[in-house]
Amino acid sequence: MNLKSQLMSIIRSLGGASVADYGQYLVMRTLKFRKNREFRNQHAKVPLPPAYLVYESFQMDYAKYYLGGRDTAKWIADHLTPYLKSSGQRILDWGCGPARVIRHLPQMLGTKHDYFGCDYNPATIAWCQKHVPKISFLLNGLMPPLPYERDFFNAAYGISIFTHLSEDNHTQWSRELYRILRPQGILLLTTHGEAFKEKLTHAERVSFDSGQLVIRSKAKEGQRMYGAFHPPSYLNQLFGDSGFEILKHIPGKQRENYIEQDTWILRKMN
Repeated sequence: MNLKSQLMSIIRSLGGASVADYGQYLVMRTLKFRKNREFRNQHAKVPLPPAYLVYESFQMDYAKYYLGGRDTAKWIADHLTPYLKSSGQRILDWGCGPARVIRHLPQMLGTKHDYFGCDYNPATIAWCQKHVPKISFLLNGLMPPLPYERDFFNAAYGISIFTHLSEDNHTQWSRELYRILRPQGILLLTTHGEAFKEKLTHAERVSFDSGQLVIRSKAKEGQRMYGAFHPPSYLNQLFGDSGFEILKHIPGKQRENYIEQDTWILRKMN
């Protein structure tokens, strides 16, 4: 566990996680001000969300929000394409945030599909509805249900959504995602796997190694500072109990400047 993680563990234990996170936002906004202004000037026709929505969903960096979102959309398209028909598919971005990914997906997968995004943040959904055309955005709650019919989607994905949910919501949302997918529908998720163990305290690592979900709950559920870490054995059990077949589990790796999340590709069995 590095020094930064140790400091955040202390701050979290004292109940100051949200305050510390907002302080970090202000620092990052100042440090990135010139770079972000330059990006806005160079991409004047690109609708960009308010600064805090960008920070809350990813980082306080407009280039990473827009260009990085496009790269992630390409990555998702590469994973989903083998399982989709050439047209007429309904695809959901569960926890879409300010459309970092979904705004690029029609370019990657084609305009013959129907695209949807949902999120629990009203400000995020209001911005998406106003600025991102030809995609349907709806507000949901922190807990299920989603505002969609049973068996509605051919595919859905959630990028780092389970990473900020309680254990009870892991169970409830797994079942809800199963409900809204069609039989044989595909679900792509990313989670905090083995590669993130270096960020855990000793006690958290013991729990993780025993197959228990590790929750850092000294913050509001759903927000950046509320964290969940996922032993693969836990998710194998969770997804199986929810009715999914696991098609792929791609463990994340530690890179020079970041840690990759695990990727899970699941199929609704019935």
